[in-house]
Amino acid sequence: MVPHLTVILFLTLHLLPGMKSSMVNLINNGYDGIVIAINPSVPEDEKLIQNIKEMVTEASTYLFHATKRRVYFRNVSILIPMTWKSKSEYLMPKQESYDQAEVIVANPYLKHGDDPYTLQYGRCGEKGQYIHFTPNFLLTNNLPIYGSRGRAFVHEWAHLRWGIFDEYNGDQPFYISRRNTIEATRCSTHITGTNVIVKCQGGSCITRPCRRDSQTGLYEAKCTFIPEKSQTARESIMFMQSLHSVTEFCTEKTHNVEAPNLQNKMCNGKSTWDVIMNSTDFQNTSPMTEMNPPTQPTFSLLKSKQRVVCLVLDKSGSMSSEDRLFRMNQAAELFLIQIIEKGSLVGMVTFDSVAEIRNNLTKITDDNVYENITANLPQVANGGTSICRGLKAGFQAIIQSQQSTSGSEIILLTDGEDNEIHSCIEEVKQSGVIIHTIALGPSAAKELETLSDMTGGHRFYANKDINGLTNAFSRISSRSGSITQQTIQLESKALAITEKKWVNGTVPVDSTIGNDTFFVVTWTIKKPEILLQDPKGKKYKTSDFKEDKLNIHSARLRIPGIAETGTWTYSLLNNHASPQILTVTVTTRARSPTTPPVTATAHMSQNTAHYPSPVIVYAQVSQGFLPVLGINVTAIIETEDGHQVTLELWDNGAGADTVKNDGIYSRYFTDYRGNGRYSLKVHAEARNNTARLSLRQPQNKALYIPGYIENGKIILNPPRPEVKDDLAKAEIEDFSRLTSGGSFTVSGAPPGNHPSVLPPNKIIDLEAKFKEDHIQLSWTAPGNVLDKGKANSYIIRISKSFLDLQKDFDNATLVNTSSLKPKEAGSDENFEFKPEPFRIENGTNFYIAVQAINEANLTSEVSNIAQAIKFIPMPEDSVPALGTKISAINLAIFALAMILSIV
Repeated sequence: MVPHLTVILFLTLHLLPGMKSSMVNLINNGYDGIVIAINPSVPEDEKLIQNIKEMVTEASTYLFHATKRRVYFRNVSILIPMTWKSKSEYLMPKQESYDQAEVIVANPYLKHGDDPYTLQYGRCGEKGQYIHFTPNFLLTNNLPIYGSRGRAFVHEWAHLRWGIFDEYNGDQPFYISRRNTIEATRCSTHITGTNVIVKCQGGSCITRPCRRDSQTGLYEAKCTFIPEKSQTARESIMFMQSLHSVTEFCTEKTHNVEAPNLQNKMCNGKSTWDVIMNSTDFQNTSPMTEMNPPTQPTFSLLKSKQRVVCLVLDKSGSMSSEDRLFRMNQAAELFLIQIIEKGSLVGMVTFDSVAEIRNNLTKITDDNVYENITANLPQVANGGTSICRGLKAGFQAIIQSQQSTSGSEIILLTDGEDNEIHSCIEEVKQSGVIIHTIALGPSAAKELETLSDMTGGHRFYANKDINGLTNAFSRISSRSGSITQQTIQLESKALAITEKKWVNGTVPVDSTIGNDTFFVVTWTIKKPEILLQDPKGKKYKTSDFKEDKLNIHSARLRIPGIAETGTWTYSLLNNHASPQILTVTVTTRARSPTTPPVTATAHMSQNTAHYPSPVIVYAQVSQGFLPVLGINVTAIIETEDGHQVTLELWDNGAGADTVKNDGIYSRYFTDYRGNGRYSLKVHAEARNNTARLSLRQPQNKALYIPGYIENGKIILNPPRPEVKDDLAKAEIEDFSRLTSGGSFTVSGAPPGNHPSVLPPNKIIDLEAKFKEDHIQLSWTAPGNVLDKGKANSYIIRISKSFLDLQKDFDNATLVNTSSLKPKEAGSDENFEFKPEPFRIENGTNFYIAVQAINEANLTSEVSNIAQAIKFIPMPEDSVPALGTKISAINLAIFALAMILSIV
């Protein structure tokens, strides 16, 4: 088995928070700092604000009782977009922004429905990213479908804050229990109801009892569980919070460990209440003596302001080494010309041992304004490093321009150490400013991340990667939620070219983008020959590229109007007598304010990692809120010493990836080479027409209730609009996206390469079914180290008792796997065996689980438990009803595949 130390390190890591910066605090049982942000595209509606207030107020009381008087909502900010009219009661935001909000209010893309859901793709117990409510959900009476809005909010808050999962399963609404009865997938099993087929035509619906499928033994497709409206069961909020009697989460006593739901799969069969009680919120929180929350929530109405950004740039002596001043100026110029959106206010400060305001805030209106600011970029590097003086000058530049530091942004770039940063920490806190930090090189002050973390800013690290600074600046785009203001990076490539040699490349421009498109080329010695051709054959040459006036070795071409859709081709000739490094960067914006572009975002599962614990790389690729599937996503991680690790990210529902085909591409990272800062960038690419949109309903959402049984009569809700099969996976064009995922810090890692002490990853997608008298298994292969490489062997065990296999895997019957040779991680594994020495009859129920062993003899956690039932079909008219045992059925063989989880 795995040494206990490895398991402890692994579990500890995954209880730590992810990368999203949250300002929510739990103080004396009350949550403060929650931000609910309205998207700029949502039309102004006073009723929306009123309904949000009512929802949170109701949710606070419901939450208080659901957590046994432990927590409630105390202070909530509602962030109103700039597109709405100003009012005297609207205050100015501090660090609150749309892209960091806990709750967003936005229209769905392609009329995708109004189910409230939480974007949640971490491990069990890890916080989610955000809750999404549509305006229609908040403005329409959905009481019969989701229950009250306050109850739906608590369901989603449990996903977001405590990292628990739903207890229903839309893909597998029924299962066969260990007592051989058909049960609805639910928690608790005390929830009662009936199972019917609903048929609707012309606005009217009829129901009939579900029939058993003669081949599967479960109910036929589209059979639906309809609950009784009047229940006595009090749990669970993660199944059907809409039921009036439901006021609690499932506990260890009431938890349904057999149900094939995501909670069991992700949390190893633990109840939702057990996971909640293990959260950091509840570690030091005791129940209150009050019978109701001490106060109603207090609401602050904040209105987004125009963007205010001040660059605070290091020009100390160390910036003269390794072309750092050059690289900083190239990246800063790109930010000013291509990234910062029109209408923003921009200022600039430079510092060494003293600081100087180079530009007070200037409104970006046209190219002349850009040139006035870029003309003041520093040309000479000398002196020491005083970061606090730089920051204070940044505050001064903002205030002197009659702007507030609250909600303004500072981009702080430095390569030097400074032992005095602690002296201005309090002033930074009080300012309300958001600080994005860019650490350049291995000697940059270790306290930089403290500044970005405490103010809700991004953190970046750039060293040997010549494009690292450009990628960092490109990531610091608008935080408003407006799709037209977001800059999208299509290419960022560094090319080492020998003398007198050409190099060629292509960049796809898809139909969702093309506004404000720039091609930028930089060089280290001499300007290259440049040829660029659009998809229709129009050519641009070197003379079309505008060279900067600062001699910072960069030239750019702004494509007039909208860039042509299709593949652009570029060629570069190094016409110098020596080798040199050339870079190509391409940025653009959305083509239309009504069609969201395909976007990619990336981050690590946490900001700090301690060897040998793994971290997870996450990349989300989407169009609007819809996942993009079938693409190549690659992560490049650079260590502090400049070594690069390339990882292919997967959306396969195995290893580090929670759910298959949800547009979240994931992978474990374990290739540590020494301590310090590591940087992440991700390239998402669709080639050869393989990409498609998924129109499936999102995971982690409040259940759409089809109807209720009241006084013995079924009362149906309007049917959910179904996505047509031909639209369910809509194809999209080829595209390319590049994004920085910021930086993270590693400690405890020895230098250089070293053997891993981690086992193969847990298998979470094991499935089983009978084929005649054999059982067929399938799963995704784990690696030698988590999801990398190839395992050495498998242990497969089988039992007739779910609980015996769950609680005592090592003593269950061993299956002979001598013929089974593990494949490379991520591959499909298949294995067939005869379940000897068991006696097999019709209705015999088997449970199977797997472990993987690596070359160091380290063993993975036990997989999910898969179930296989030998079943003989019977004539349709004699199919038994719900709760009827199936052991007496005796005609032919049945195969059932389903996934259950193991504790």
